[in-house]
Amino acid sequence: MKQSSSNRIELTDRVFLYSPAGGWGRDVVAAGLLKTLSKRHPAVTFFQPLYRQEGPLRLLSAAAGALMLEAGKLEEHEGVGEEAYYANEPLSRREIVTKFYDSPAVKKADFALVIGSNHSKVAHPSKMYTDASLSADLQCPVLLSVSGEGRNAHEVAESIKACARTVQEKGSKILGAFVSPSAAGIEEQVRIELVDLSIPVWFIGRVEEKGGTKEEALACFEACQRGMDEEELFRALSRPFTAPVTPACFQYSLLRRAAEKKKTIVLPEGGEERVLRAADYVLSHDAAKIILLGEEEYVRRRASNIDLSFISKAKIISMEDEALKGKLEGEMKKILPLKDEEVEELMKDPSYFGTMLVKSGMADGMVSGAVHPTAQTVRPALRIIRTKPGVPIVSGSMLMCMEDHVDIYADVAIVPNPTPSQLALIASQTCKTAKMVGIDPIVGFLSYSTLGSGKGKDVEMVKEAVEEFRASSPKAPFVGPIQFDAACSPQVGRLKAPGNPVAGRVSAYICPDLDSGNILYKAVERTGGATAIGPILQGLCKPVNDLSRGSTMWDIVNTIAITALTCEEEDDE
Repeated sequence: MKQSSSNRIELTDRVFLYSPAGGWGRDVVAAGLLKTLSKRHPAVTFFQPLYRQEGPLRLLSAAAGALMLEAGKLEEHEGVGEEAYYANEPLSRREIVTKFYDSPAVKKADFALVIGSNHSKVAHPSKMYTDASLSADLQCPVLLSVSGEGRNAHEVAESIKACARTVQEKGSKILGAFVSPSAAGIEEQVRIELVDLSIPVWFIGRVEEKGGTKEEALACFEACQRGMDEEELFRALSRPFTAPVTPACFQYSLLRRAAEKKKTIVLPEGGEERVLRAADYVLSHDAAKIILLGEEEYVRRRASNIDLSFISKAKIISMEDEALKGKLEGEMKKILPLKDEEVEELMKDPSYFGTMLVKSGMADGMVSGAVHPTAQTVRPALRIIRTKPGVPIVSGSMLMCMEDHVDIYADVAIVPNPTPSQLALIASQTCKTAKMVGIDPIVGFLSYSTLGSGKGKDVEMVKEAVEEFRASSPKAPFVGPIQFDAACSPQVGRLKAPGNPVAGRVSAYICPDLDSGNILYKAVERTGGATAIGPILQGLCKPVNDLSRGSTMWDIVNTIAITALTCEEEDDE
């Protein structure tokens, strides 16, 4: 299975079977789909992200056996249990994504049938949203399975429409719908009522549960063969699909790519609980090597008290290690024109100590700021790490994880009032960061004017920056000056910038000053429900990244992974 970290239109190699209510119909369709898919795909598997006991896995295992498909162990097809999921939904969603891509059965398959959770015969709205969210996390288009039992054509059609809205709200897409079991004589009316959805609908007859799972599977195969148009199904599955990128999906992408590099990241705030939990999670995925600053006995005890299993893999360095401290102080004196006592005083600061570990090569990058203010992380980096040759400024970008995609904003942290040249450079730095984390950068230079609709010195400044960026990055897609609504909304983009191929599709938002950048990302984060990751410091010789003191464990995990990937960018230069 391939995993996309950006919204690229691809032919799907997976599909999510989504049911608004449980019952036997969904399992009938699942078994029938497994047989039909195996006719075109030599290695088909199945996976249930959220389960209660075995659910449909018992039937699908039997169906796979009847089809001579390699099923593997049951746990290869399981995500997490319902009780565990609702006890910690953010962790469980990330665990499901990891289990899906790391499953030996899924890895070997060329097509995966993902089965939504099974509930009661009455639709459960909150669980419908859960399944729709999971389909987006796993980047699956959706096939619906709705019950026609005791319903007329209008009721069936309205159920399908409600499901389609829920799925689309979460960023996925409906490819078709099954009605199982279906009442006789409703087919034509259901299709008429669903004409605006432009999806095929198949009607599957009733199948009674039997004693043996193999017999059940064979009965399901026969019922689906009678009601399903296989060619129509494969045409539906071949429709273009824009894969959503949810926070859980994006984080897995970051960790997977970071794991390929195995960089060493130092965390100066080694005794802080959020930092320890984040380090444990990163180590559990082998996404980076971790150095924690602190006294080993204290850090180990803290980790034990909060039940962390992987901190034993971290290297713990004491700032009181005289030999190491002396070595780092000697190196600092070569960089900074300071007296001995001034150097000794600076080395008592964990941010300076950690920065010197990066400068000396003992670590590849640093993440700090969960406890200390931004200046305490940035100042040592600017004084010791410094900018890359020929790069006059450092800027700060912020990754904004929406429900179904990821954007990048800059500058949100460093340069208060950039000149046109600096703004063009910030755009170039931001494009590099975007590519590094898997975003295809489409640049929008933000302004209160869209392509000349407004006048003023601020607009002229942005226009100059656009021209400098055009000269330095002739192949990069960009638009500007442009208002935010015309940059992010295709509908508004068509109205305000007709004919412009970039308007409405921007993914890298370049703000004209620090005020607007900082206000923009915090407004989108707090009122738009986005997850903000960063700021990512751009332009340094080696990566040092800051955290907000309000950072969650997940923020820290993401920043560690991004810092490791920034090391990759440096290696390639």
